[in-house]
Amino acid sequence: MTTMTALNTDLPEPAQKKFPVTTLAIGFVILVCMSLILLQAWVTWRAREVQLAETRSATSNLARAVGQHAYDTIKGADTVLVGLVERLEVDGIGESALSRFHALAVKRVEELPQLHGIFVYDQDGNWVVNSQPAIKKSANNSEREYFIYHRDHADRGVHIGPPIKSKSTGEWIITVSRRFNKSDGSFGGVVLATIHMTYFKKFYEQFDIGENGAIFVALSNGTVLLRRPFEEKSLGRDISQLPLFRDYLPVAKVATKTFTSGQDGITRINSYRQLDSYPLVVSAALSRDEVLEEWRSNAIIHAIGVACLVLGLAIIGSRLIRQIALRVRAEDELQKARSSLEQLNRTLEKLAMQDGLTGLANRRQFDIALKDEFSRAMRNASSLALIMIDVDCFKQYNDIYGHAAGDECLREISKIVAAGKHRPGDLSARYGGEEMAILLPGTDVAGAMKVAENIRQAIYHLELKHSGNATGVVTVSAGIDAFVPVRENNLPLQLIEAADKALYYAKSQGRNCIRVGNGHLA
Repeated sequence: MTTMTALNTDLPEPAQKKFPVTTLAIGFVILVCMSLILLQAWVTWRAREVQLAETRSATSNLARAVGQHAYDTIKGADTVLVGLVERLEVDGIGESALSRFHALAVKRVEELPQLHGIFVYDQDGNWVVNSQPAIKKSANNSEREYFIYHRDHADRGVHIGPPIKSKSTGEWIITVSRRFNKSDGSFGGVVLATIHMTYFKKFYEQFDIGENGAIFVALSNGTVLLRRPFEEKSLGRDISQLPLFRDYLPVAKVATKTFTSGQDGITRINSYRQLDSYPLVVSAALSRDEVLEEWRSNAIIHAIGVACLVLGLAIIGSRLIRQIALRVRAEDELQKARSSLEQLNRTLEKLAMQDGLTGLANRRQFDIALKDEFSRAMRNASSLALIMIDVDCFKQYNDIYGHAAGDECLREISKIVAAGKHRPGDLSARYGGEEMAILLPGTDVAGAMKVAENIRQAIYHLELKHSGNATGVVTVSAGIDAFVPVRENNLPLQLIEAADKALYYAKSQGRNCIRVGNGHLA
């Protein structure tokens, strides 16, 4: 009998030694699995960030190249115009001068591949001379945007117009023009250089921007000059209200941003820059989805590999813990029962200290907190403030709209009252009926006034309809008092009475207001 007892006593000892080892094994397996998952997640996320950073650098370089190309193209044409304007203003537009001008214009067009042609129009828009073999004597361009601009503006600077179709060839061109004057300074006409749209297109087609990438050049006012992918409907379109012009350009002339295009709805990594010398904005953008496509494929493959490894470790771990499952089941059930009981106790304790309708602290919790804070303020010689809040004409509200609406009204007001406290030590409570209280430790009357006024205004601006109230909406009145408690001279009830008297005074003063009691400021 004694031997049997000894055996029974020794049996639990191996289990007692094995259980902690198994727990450590479970923890180790979980730690390894989580480490693998977190490491893979970090590596994957880091790869994504590197990919995006490289793309931002690539789009920035691409935008710089596009901007330089646009500058060089416009500059070449403008340089020609400057010389031609000077020649026209010195030599005039006589027959011999025009003959020399024609030869010069033809030579310049041959030298610069971007030029479609050079044209001169007189003060009425009639064709005077150009780089073409023959002049259309009856042609007139006075209705063109560039002619109207120079006719109406004395500015001698270069003007870049919206894309148009050439009257002479029917192809899309970009116009660069300057005004020339007569000897008396009046408007003499316009010198125009037109640039092949295809010149830009061929340059942009050299870049690999994927299927959904985009490159465009636009005027500073948001008029699109050219866009890849090329669409005629996009030429001359006003994009000044899209994110790039509306949100980003006013902040920075050169930047890289990720946003969704207002033209086709594709999210792109967009690098843009505004040229200093000419009123142009260039943009180079790559589709974020296309940029991340390879990263996404690699991430899926790596995730599958890590998932298989973690699954294998989980299976091994499950076999380890299965051996002790029966032995610990009883303890687990006991622990669950104990946890449930503790949770139930916490819930009951919370319910005992919380108002069921408003979710604020109830009267019991308020009384306890007032006593504690009163004692603390007495020990620390600090000010303690109390705000008493009452809903104006609440009985009439219930009579008019019903008690269900009255309860909902109290809930809405309670949310604002609860939000009125900002420190851990502050307490918002339902004092009784439609009356609420806010306890503010370490606060004087001025601080309490600010809190109360914020609450009063917030409730007023809820604009809860109340036909029984003079304002037409639900309002509250508040009474405030604050003082530094002195041992044997003050009681917590005095603070309540003072704030309550102030509340009564606020009610008598017409409601929807705040009044302060006769408490002493700290």
